Amino acid sequence: MTDIISTDLEPSPPSKAWLRIMALLYDPFLSMGETVGMRRRRHTLLADARGRVVEIGSGTGLNLAHYPDEIPELVLTEPEPGMRRKLTRRLRRHGRSAQIIDAPAEQLPQADGSVDTVVSTLALCTVGDPEHALREIARILHPDGQFLFIEHVRANSRFLAACQDKLVEPWRHFAGGCCCNRATVELMRACGFTVVTEDAVWRGMPSIVHPLVVGRATL
Repeated sequence: MTDIISTDLEPSPPSKAWLRIMALLYDPFLSMGETVGMRRRRHTLLADARGRVVEIGSGTGLNLAHYPDEIPELVLTEPEPGMRRKLTRRLRRHGRSAQIIDAPAEQLPQADGSVDTVVSTLALCTVGDPEHALREIARILHPDGQFLFIEHVRANSRFLAACQDKLVEPWRHFAGGCCCNRATVELMRACGFTVVTEDAVWRGMPSIVHPLVVGRATL
């Protein structure tokens, strides 16, 4: 049985100054990964978004270009001010209608059962309390709703998982709180989700964040 807790100890949070720098570096740092596959994965995943959509941890808005035009309502949550400024600018450039909310994934303002689709792409790795966030997602989802996600996760390879464990703290401080060894799918199932995933590799990025899961979860 996977030990979820032991690989996800809470470190001291990154400094606000470094988070501001990360907001500036985020798009250039991900650019190679976007070019060699992540952009295509975003497009394929978000083609299935429907109804009232809430995206957690929207970052700089790399998903914006991939949402279907017919979505009636799109809410983008992002708690980090530097990321939110870039998200606002990108939203204006795309000229689509969406609401940006300053809210962490652990405290979503939506009413119970009011959302048709929740989206998370590379966000649950950074959430301080992922179990709480997943229970919030479950709370706001309509009974027939869906949770669409792309997340980098703990490796199946024992060697790579050991590398993730060794480097989790320096990586977390560098990458704005990102946890490279989080057992996210196991957490989803523990929170009551039925999960269908496919494995992938985040090429163009450091090896410790190569293991990806792409999928859909329901309650």
